Amino acid sequence: MRLKFRPVFLAVLSLVAVLATPSEGANILGLFSSHSQSHLIIHMSVAKALAKAGHNVTVVSMLEPKVKSKDIHVIVIPVTDEQEAILEDQMKEMASQKNTVFATMNRLLSGMTVMIESQYELLSHPKFQQIYDTKFDLMIMGWFINDFQLGVAAKLKVPVIVDWMNAPMAIIDGYVANPSELSYVPSMFTGVPKGEVMGFRHRLQNYVTDWILTYLFHVFDLRLTGYYNEQFGKETNFPTLAELRRNVSLVFVNCHLISEGPIRPLVPATIQIGGIQIKDTPDPLPKDIEEFLSKSEHGAILLSMGSNIKSSAVKPELNKNMFNVLSKLKQNVIWKWENLDDLPGKSANIFYTKWLPQDDILAHPKTKLFITHAGKGGITEAQYHGVPMVALPIFGDQPGNAEKMQNSGYGLSLDLLTLTEENFGAALREVLENGKYAQEIGQFSVLYRDRPLTARQEVVYWAEYILRHKGAPHLQSPRVHMSTIAAYNLDVYALLITVLIISLLLTTLAFKFVLRKVFGKGSLHESKD
Repeated sequence: MRLKFRPVFLAVLSLVAVLATPSEGANILGLFSSHSQSHLIIHMSVAKALAKAGHNVTVVSMLEPKVKSKDIHVIVIPVTDEQEAILEDQMKEMASQKNTVFATMNRLLSGMTVMIESQYELLSHPKFQQIYDTKFDLMIMGWFINDFQLGVAAKLKVPVIVDWMNAPMAIIDGYVANPSELSYVPSMFTGVPKGEVMGFRHRLQNYVTDWILTYLFHVFDLRLTGYYNEQFGKETNFPTLAELRRNVSLVFVNCHLISEGPIRPLVPATIQIGGIQIKDTPDPLPKDIEEFLSKSEHGAILLSMGSNIKSSAVKPELNKNMFNVLSKLKQNVIWKWENLDDLPGKSANIFYTKWLPQDDILAHPKTKLFITHAGKGGITEAQYHGVPMVALPIFGDQPGNAEKMQNSGYGLSLDLLTLTEENFGAALREVLENGKYAQEIGQFSVLYRDRPLTARQEVVYWAEYILRHKGAPHLQSPRVHMSTIAAYNLDVYALLITVLIISLLLTTLAFKFVLRKVFGKGSLHESKD
């Protein structure tokens, strides 16, 4: 009888021992300097998960976070008014023209250099310099063309995790040596229909896109290395930026490729945290929004163009087209609109608000459609909650996100610049009235939620893993420390080809020699006769 209860007794004893073991949270620095609220929402959700797990988290940002926690110490170092004005002008200009990913990257190298320069200038700010007075154990760097900030981790002598707000791409793959596999893994800018492999045209597009992006990132690298040398070049016995890139402990990527696809190889140091910003239980909505949704007898539509582009930056005639269609619908509409003194129109079924709890609204059972700019965060939230979409992409990864969303059957994508009342209204009616979109995205939602660990649990486990194992250098792929020549066996192939060529030459010479010996003598005797 005593033996029967022994396993239970031991289990309880083990649990008591674990609970009684004193634990002290680590000091973690979150350096999240991207001037994008959508990026910051992802990064702050990572920080919040770690703070909730008992760690002491300090965050440095250039924006006041929308995701907050009383347990996180936030240091905000904003851009100057002049820099803010430049960024607003650039965003407004992009909203009025068609933008390829290459045009966006080129803009970052010209008119929008302030997005990179401000991240560099932040490092010299007196408020940031005080960071070095604190003993940290780990740094998490939100990535947005700011590799030079890896020097902060080197100066603090701590391991670093890179946090990226999308699926892996070439430069993020490079930190941990994920194989790119361009022949069957489309980039975020290459749209492939759901369930299909890339044909010749898509593979060619994928390779050309990769080459162009590699060139552009090389141009960026010259600037980033210059910033790094200016900031940390006088430090003694300091690693180079290239060395720091090869010693990133881990990358967090905002995706879940098991459900999103495409299935591809990932090294163990790539951790998927797609949906990290989505709450297990939605927060209560503000009273005015809750009342508006509750009385939406025919359901509601959420319209948001994201945090970077203000709604007023969209051409007035396009906003008017949207208003004319939305105001005639039987559904209620919640429209994110920043300037409440200058509305595109007034209608009883439209509720305008400067900022809205997007995830909580999408979780509401009355929300039937999401009109989105196709940012990764918004699309992820809609997919999680099973809300079909109409996408109006503007720049960056948005066109690719929108095309992938449409190819997956979760909604439709329209060109914002050619939006008319007719095509906009037709798209809304199709997605609202054709049940196939809700069915497709509902099936995806079930798949997206089916995981052994939640995104927050992944973040906490792997961050603590890096802390426990002092940066976990054993997770590094040997590839990160190899040259391109060695990694692709180009030297081996060169040797084999050289040996083959020499062998062929020697064989040819030997064959000619034998021919001369055999046939040469015969010819000589015949001439004497």
